[in-house]
Amino acid sequence: MKPEHDPRAREHHAELERFLTKLGVAVTTGDGKAAARLWEVPAFFLGDGMARPIATYEEIAEFFGNARATYNAKGIQETRPEILQEEWIADGLVQVKVRWPYLDATMHEVGAETSEYTLARDAGGKLKLRVAVAHGVEGVRERA
Repeated sequence: MKPEHDPRAREHHAELERFLTKLGVAVTTGDGKAAARLWEVPAFFLGDGMARPIATYEEIAEFFGNARATYNAKGIQETRPEILQEEWIADGLVQVKVRWPYLDATMHEVGAETSEYTLARDAGGKLKLRVAVAHGVEGVRERA
């Protein structure tokens, strides 16, 4: 059922939006430790030409802790999640496709990336990222 018609689906959708917002803030601010708290290990990251099993939270923190410098070099200061597809397989398992617009210092879009994630609830009931699949980048212009 669509979130607008089902109270439980609305709750799930809102929870997912909050989770993704935290992830976007952690990545664009270079807060690797905050990003790592959103994952459960073991996990897996897959992209074009890249397959990376993730065994420790330290790996995640290092990987995302360096992201801010990479984004800033391209003029990217911020992002926000745009959920394109969302499928709750069970109460504790969801697959989501997200577009992340790249926003510059004036909040203008300068490109975007899209990824798919599989999240599962941990023993405490919190959503945790387990699998990320990067679809690639669209329209990023390099800074002069």
